Amino acid sequence: MFYTKKLIGLAAVGVLLAGCGSSDSDSAGAAEGAPAKGAGQESPAAGQKVLPVALDGSRGKVLERGAEELKVTPKPENGAPFAEQVEHKLRETVLGTAKVPGKTSATCPDGVTLKAGAVSSCEATYEGATIPYEVKISDSYKEGGFLTMYNTKAGKGLLVAEAVYEEFWQRFGGPESAYPEASKLACDALPAAEAVELDTDTGHRCQVWNEHGNQGKGGYDTYEVRIGGYGPGFRPAS
Repeated sequence: MFYTKKLIGLAAVGVLLAGCGSSDSDSAGAAEGAPAKGAGQESPAAGQKVLPVALDGSRGKVLERGAEELKVTPKPENGAPFAEQVEHKLRETVLGTAKVPGKTSATCPDGVTLKAGAVSSCEATYEGATIPYEVKISDSYKEGGFLTMYNTKAGKGLLVAEAVYEEFWQRFGGPESAYPEASKLACDALPAAEAVELDTDTGHRCQVWNEHGNQGKGGYDTYEVRIGGYGPGFRPAS
């Protein structure tokens, strides 16, 4: 099964008033280890690798969308070029996807074509990870209109270490987990941020101790880390 939780979609909808923009701010996030849940209670089955970043509760670094720490400032001034306003919105979008404060940038190298149905190429970065975006102007666009509506679509997924750690903990170890028998949660030492293909195996792994794991012998069950349209998800590794 592919375990996932709805976090933040990778497609966003923008509406800009003529001469208006949005806001947001940045700071760096870290990805450190923590003591293992149930440390010292079980030993790994022979031949099973123990992953290095142990998870023993919420790390408290993943924020709710709209948090002040996820705002980009300063926002464009009234009357700023449309492309500048879109770039600002993309920085907000990538921060909302990450849900962890971090350094961002955005650019639309060839500008944004203001025609009905026009598609322009832009990109946003988060902590050095670059996510390509398509910016599509609404089919109902009319030159000189008060509102300019557009959609943005990410071409890659954004893997954020802290978001993966938090989601894995909530899924298998948190108070609402459906897996009370799970203990000793851990993951690979993930990059702080990485652009990855959507809905595919990223090559990163997380694991959880289960008395019925390791083919019923007791041991670690290992999961692929994947990034979908709503954030991190986990699928049993083959």
